[in-house]
Amino acid sequence: MSKNINLSEVLAQFVDATVMETYGNGHINDTYSVGKAGGILQRINTSVFSNPDELMENIENVTAFLRKKIEAEGGNPERETLCIMKTIDGKSYYKVDDQHVFRMYRFVDDTKTIEESNNPKDLYEAGAGFGRFQRMLEDYPADTLYEIIPDFHHTPKRVEALKQAIAEDKAGRAASVQKEIAFALEQAKWADTVVKALEDGSVPLRVTHNDTKINNILFDKITGKAVCVIDLDTVMPGSALYDFGDALRVVGSTAAEDETDLDMVWFSEKAFVAFAKGFLSEMKESLTERELELLPLSVKLLTYECGTRFLTDYLNGDTYFKIHREHHNLERARNQFKLVEDIARKEDVLADIIKKL
Repeated sequence: MSKNINLSEVLAQFVDATVMETYGNGHINDTYSVGKAGGILQRINTSVFSNPDELMENIENVTAFLRKKIEAEGGNPERETLCIMKTIDGKSYYKVDDQHVFRMYRFVDDTKTIEESNNPKDLYEAGAGFGRFQRMLEDYPADTLYEIIPDFHHTPKRVEALKQAIAEDKAGRAASVQKEIAFALEQAKWADTVVKALEDGSVPLRVTHNDTKINNILFDKITGKAVCVIDLDTVMPGSALYDFGDALRVVGSTAAEDETDLDMVWFSEKAFVAFAKGFLSEMKESLTERELELLPLSVKLLTYECGTRFLTDYLNGDTYFKIHREHHNLERARNQFKLVEDIARKEDVLADIIKKL
């Protein structure tokens, strides 16, 4: 944050308050809690999200749509979707300059976030929360949303980026990772499955969240129920399979994504059952036959995609993902590829679970 920016003056563009404190542990935006005003002030990271107009238009339109749906179902829109606090000029964000763009959300009382959990109840609620988000938006015209990060889950293009990184070998590392390269290129033969299904219409284009970590849901402090899906910056057109698969890539793994002891890395069927049960409690009537069929593969796909991105960044000299040690991205790639292998072994079992659910 520039020393020339007076946060109290920024806050005054939204509410009559001056006291705030840093809040949360997000990696992208700077976040502050404004207790007196019951709000959360954020500086949007314009290095990642270069077009705040499109970003906030997506969020405004989606949350307005959700409010109507929640009200129609007898819910409480003040708690069950993000509420944008407008500026004194009635705008959804306040821009100081291109690097300092701010927005404010109303704080959702009596809720908590969960950073990680293997508790089946938490995973069921997370699945139900993201499933409800998808269900309520199933008739939203997804193609009217801006693509905030183009081709974010276009796996074949991620494979092409890997091939380019191999050819250029900017960091001189390709010779030392031939085993990982061979694995990634061999798996690429099925990497276009969801993209092709979107193209032929067997998988519909939907509004997707694209960052379905468990800590992007607010849970009720008392009941533990999923209340509200947050962090809508990457809401874009896509496939429900992306959200399902990416959530289970994380909660379904028995180890952190940079665990170097690969004997500790495997995919938990128990976690899959809990999350899928919650997700399908909301979405089973909405998903097409092809979507249901591809749910197990989606977990393998999103894990493979992530591993491919880690390997690409390693070959490029670690220019995208933050690292904390020399071979961090390579360790992440190996971890994800081990998980891909285990998911592949269990794919038939996961398919049977979906049929039973």
